Amino acid sequence: MRSQKCQRRVSENSVAWRNAAFWICAAVVALVSLLPCRARSAEPPNRSRTIQVASMGDGNDAAALRQNIVDRLNRSPNLHVVVDPSAADLVLRGSSTVWPTGTISLSLHSKSASQTIYQGYLSVELADRSGQIVWSYLVTPSRFRTASITDDLADQLVVHLLEAIRGGATGSSAGATTSPGTQVALHAAGSTLAAPLYRMWFQSAGMSVRYDAIGSEAGIEELAEGKVDLAGSDVPLNGQNAPAGLRALQFPTVLGGVVPIYNLPALGQTLKLTPQVLAGIYSGAIVKWNDPRILASNRGARLPDSKIVVIHRSDGSGTTYVWTSFLSLASADWKASVGAGTDVAWPVGNGVAGNDGVSEQVEKTPNAIGYVELIYAVQHELNYAAVLNPAGEFIRADLASITAAATGAAVKSGQDFRFSILNAPGREAYPIATFTWLLVPEQGMSKEKRSAITSLLNWALTTGQKQCAALGYAPLPREVVASELSAVNAWKSRE
Repeated sequence: MRSQKCQRRVSENSVAWRNAAFWICAAVVALVSLLPCRARSAEPPNRSRTIQVASMGDGNDAAALRQNIVDRLNRSPNLHVVVDPSAADLVLRGSSTVWPTGTISLSLHSKSASQTIYQGYLSVELADRSGQIVWSYLVTPSRFRTASITDDLADQLVVHLLEAIRGGATGSSAGATTSPGTQVALHAAGSTLAAPLYRMWFQSAGMSVRYDAIGSEAGIEELAEGKVDLAGSDVPLNGQNAPAGLRALQFPTVLGGVVPIYNLPALGQTLKLTPQVLAGIYSGAIVKWNDPRILASNRGARLPDSKIVVIHRSDGSGTTYVWTSFLSLASADWKASVGAGTDVAWPVGNGVAGNDGVSEQVEKTPNAIGYVELIYAVQHELNYAAVLNPAGEFIRADLASITAAATGAAVKSGQDFRFSILNAPGREAYPIATFTWLLVPEQGMSKEKRSAITSLLNWALTTGQKQCAALGYAPLPREVVASELSAVNAWKSRE
């Protein structure tokens, strides 16, 4: 009897609680209905954003690439692809090229059973509603590609794009300006490695800056003689290589990579080269492509019994400085007999001027090898080799591997931004990666030009960093940017 009373009491309490819950919910709904419509319609923080995918260029595979990107973005819960750019929060646009590099046999018994090998790239920029570029990227084929090249490029692009959006790369750019807002005419000269980027930057920033790509060495000399206001250099200045009387501040702008390019039409796969083999080729110790030291890293490759045609720069070049510095790290003999410099006494090879000259010469010369900045190899549809890094991995340069090389390049107090990231540790790091610098004189400049250069550097270190990846240059680590911005503003205050 007592048990039945307890059960009845529990049942009555449950009913009471349900009734109370009902009236509480009703009260909450009533209160919400009284709130202003503006509060009720506020967008959730993770609302779906709209994106328009514009043209990916005019190449044969551009339309297929664009459609692959659209298909993949449509599967994202936080992005909605729209056709009308005026209805889009973001607009993705780009250029692309795909080209055949040779064939591989699929059967030992049939010459007709073969597959064409393709290389290519996809360069994109992402703009917000105001038209400002908020993110960019350069995609090259992945090392272990199994899908078609258009699928591979689209897959990689969408992965990096979604990561950037989740990471806030497309949000408000506090402190970054669309334009430095000054029309003081400036003259710069120097690095050919960074020339494509600097020319794009100066145009995008809306400043009147003339840039002469005459090589790092010549650019530094013109800065010392007062002929230019800024010098682009891939060589960090020190007491040994600075012209007499030149006192300059040096500011890293981006990260780049120097790659070995080659012309071997029948190779059938990406060439792999060790640092020691590269030093042997450029010293003249390795003279044929089928040398056992090259074959050891390229099993199954069709390497010809032909003489290697060595191409190098003939002008004083920061690209040459990076290249010969890397060879000096690879070979004690190279370091002792040739060394590192912007212009060295080459043991073998044919010299030509500029990255354009090297890429053009290799492109038209069978069995040739040379070295250029990554973007030159990509834009000129040249094959470039994978290089063995200190971790024992053959790495073909791309944005990710160049960025990996700068991991850990933290700025120490009082450091003057002279970094070397050659042979950086890390399994994914490309070993011939480098910072490139803009040099400005410490003194002897008008107040107007000092103010204009300060504005330009501030823009390059903020807004400009979002534009560099589309051309194959990796943005600076955030710690480096923060230290540089402080140094730039300190330099401006020294009237």
